[in-house]
Amino acid sequence: MSTSTAALMDGTALARRTVEETAARASEITRRTGVTPCLATVLVGADPASVTYVKMKQNRCAKAGIRSRHVELPAATTTEELVAAISALSADPEVHGILLQHPVGPHIDERAAFEAIAPEKDVDGVTMASFAAMGFGLPGFVSCTPGGIMRLLDAYDVDPRGKRAVVVGRSAILGKPAGLLLLGRDATVTYCHSRTEDLSSVVREADILVAAVGRPRFIKGADIKPGAVVVDAGYNPGNIGDVDFASASERASLITPVPGGVGPMTIAVLLAQTVEGAERQLGLQAG
Repeated sequence: MSTSTAALMDGTALARRTVEETAARASEITRRTGVTPCLATVLVGADPASVTYVKMKQNRCAKAGIRSRHVELPAATTTEELVAAISALSADPEVHGILLQHPVGPHIDERAAFEAIAPEKDVDGVTMASFAAMGFGLPGFVSCTPGGIMRLLDAYDVDPRGKRAVVVGRSAILGKPAGLLLLGRDATVTYCHSRTEDLSSVVREADILVAAVGRPRFIKGADIKPGAVVVDAGYNPGNIGDVDFASASERASLITPVPGGVGPMTIAVLLAQTVEGAERQLGLQAG
């Protein structure tokens, strides 16, 4: 049954609650151990957007009772130098989570840099170990944006079990893990991308649609199944998502806005997983 206007999935409000809960957990860690959870951020070069994003993460860390350590490296840093810097953080017991801000520059082997992150400190969910854990449903850290999507679905009582989920996008840190997490919750998952033939016909079957293709207003409202849940994980210049919000809202039952939907949840999950990493490393929880 079609709805006249979709209800919004408010990622900003859910992220606020998540950070409040994370701050309480961080405070308890400090009370019990005297240790403050620490997230290390690594930035190569001075890309303005990356600099701004790292500063925002540091500010959010402070609100969540998490100590932040920033490692800033010149743009000319080699793969070997970056791997060495990350390996040092991996070996440092005072660091509980590591975030490598990307992009890192075309001359750097980004995968080698990611793999230098110890799995127990991979709070951004970017290593092959984390990806495998998502695929096998084992304990570990999820990629933050897909993790945020799953928390949004849970908060709005969207049970993926038995539903047709269509993920448009196949990046290693968004589209692919989003599909794995939905599959792990018993959804029937179809992966699509910009080269999928007759994409519209596949999208029309989706009870849950995750748009993560990186193209503004790529998904049109006419292709949304009436009553579908639409999660727009795209972020394009001008605060425009991958879904045409106005037309999709006329057919969906629930939809995430851009901004204010998936984006705030990404950082909230990063902070929550940093505290979870601290709990595990300090022996306060199993796993």
